[in-house]
Amino acid sequence: MPPRIYIIAATFTASIAQAAEVGAGGTAPDLGSSALQMVFGLILVLALLLGTLWLLKRISQPRGAAAGLMRVVAGVAVGTRERVVILELGNSWLVLGVAPGQVTTLAEIPRQEVPTIATTPAAKDFPAWLKQIIERREG
Repeated sequence: MPPRIYIIAATFTASIAQAAEVGAGGTAPDLGSSALQMVFGLILVLALLLGTLWLLKRISQPRGAAAGLMRVVAGVAVGTRERVVILELGNSWLVLGVAPGQVTTLAEIPRQEVPTIATTPAAKDFPAWLKQIIERREG
């Protein structure tokens, strides 16, 4: 028999033995205390999870002079697992090609100001833009 069968059989026989003990005059566990114990255990596990996540976040943050040394300016996906990323490093920008297990420097350019995205009049007044599009289709 495979090992899984042994585990299932042992669990099944243990539950049968416990049921027989309860039926033979043993005391069944109180439902209220079992539910309380389960809720307390769930709260404890969630608190440990949140504490661990907070600790990992604190540990992974760069400190000191390295905190402001590098910054990702922009990035775009060029394939399913490939990206082109602009990384600001001091007074220059590095254009990097990032693929699984490989990072390649494509170019190095002087630092520039990041252009702001101009909003079009349609983005400011969406209802008017939508009405204009509908009128064009109907007319």
